[in-house]
Amino acid sequence: MPDDSQQASRPLRILIGGDTFAPDVNGAAKFAERLAAGLVERGHEVHVVAPRPEDGPNVTRVEEHEGQSMTVHRLRSWRWYPHPWLRYALPWRIEQNAARILEQVKPDVVHFQSHIVVGRGLAREAAKRGIRIIGTNHFMPENGLQFTPFVGALREPAVRMAWQAAGRTFGLAEAVTTPTRKAADYLERYTELEGVHAISCGLHIDNYTPNMQPRTENVVLFLGRVEAEKHIEELLRAAAKLDPALDVKVEIIGDGEQRPALERLAAQLGIQHRVHFAGHAPEEYLKQQLTRASVFAMPSRAELQSIATMEAMASGLPVIGANAMALPHLVHDGENGFLYEPGNIDQFAALLTRVFTMPHEELLALKRESLAIVEGHDITRTLETFEALYRGETVVDADRVASTDDSDAVAP
Repeated sequence: MPDDSQQASRPLRILIGGDTFAPDVNGAAKFAERLAAGLVERGHEVHVVAPRPEDGPNVTRVEEHEGQSMTVHRLRSWRWYPHPWLRYALPWRIEQNAARILEQVKPDVVHFQSHIVVGRGLAREAAKRGIRIIGTNHFMPENGLQFTPFVGALREPAVRMAWQAAGRTFGLAEAVTTPTRKAADYLERYTELEGVHAISCGLHIDNYTPNMQPRTENVVLFLGRVEAEKHIEELLRAAAKLDPALDVKVEIIGDGEQRPALERLAAQLGIQHRVHFAGHAPEEYLKQQLTRASVFAMPSRAELQSIATMEAMASGLPVIGANAMALPHLVHDGENGFLYEPGNIDQFAALLTRVFTMPHEELLALKRESLAIVEGHDITRTLETFEALYRGETVVDADRVASTDDSDAVAP
């Protein structure tokens, strides 16, 4: 019989499931990809269950993600046409598919990343088999409803139903996690779950290159999905208010259904010559722009963490973000950047001006603090914490403290 130390160190067979995974571009997909790759690198056998990104039947294949090979079980999927790219596994087949995959893989643990389709099926079937279940939430129903017919008077009942569904699925998990304490408090409030862990999505900090030298141009960068929930229009309106002598350029990396409207807005504001929409860009270009930029902007009001903001901080950038949801966990006002009240364009513009005109030594202090704060989000810590949960060990959150203001833990 293996002793406890051998049991605690043996490689695990881990099944990660979610409704979005690479090549999708969003925070949940990126986290699942990095988690899976990190676990493979640490010697575990990793299987992923996700919708197929193209038409076709169920298929199991070896795929490479983040430089690591893993087995991916791709489920037949349909396009959700109100959304610019989303595909979903067929809900009426998910439990049958989950049962088939679980019988084939026989994992030590199932870790689902979304309760909607794939996570629901995996959780139900894993519970029947006595397999340990870990659930992570990256989803806010209020955001997803923008691509559904649930508007007006239908919106509030739909949100309640979505949270009830989340509570039922996450209630099957031995442990539930989400990226920040604010997001954990939020999930507990709306699902009546208890003991939700705040575990950072993490990132490979060493993969980013800070440039602490004075800039020869003023560039404000946004990185993320170009969708309504990100409120990129506030960045454009703030940029239009800046002194033309600052010659500020706006770089927007990412794509989405809002891009045509934002391009029209830039033209209406007369700043189209200073705004570059890069669309989906290769990782190399993204990192180059993070190193090149002067400041990072995140006007979203619905971030459960914001991997993009962490990438900017790992690149040594000060951040100007909306004072909403979980962004204050990363953006410490006056220390590594500034927070503006959502919708206050004049304040946003004033803070951009402040960054572009402050003495270099003051700017360096912001940049150094970004690097210091993001050190606590190195993915090694994230991987070690999830390994402990996978083995059934007790995990105590490093930031298990009460929210500073429960009143702002509500949906924007």
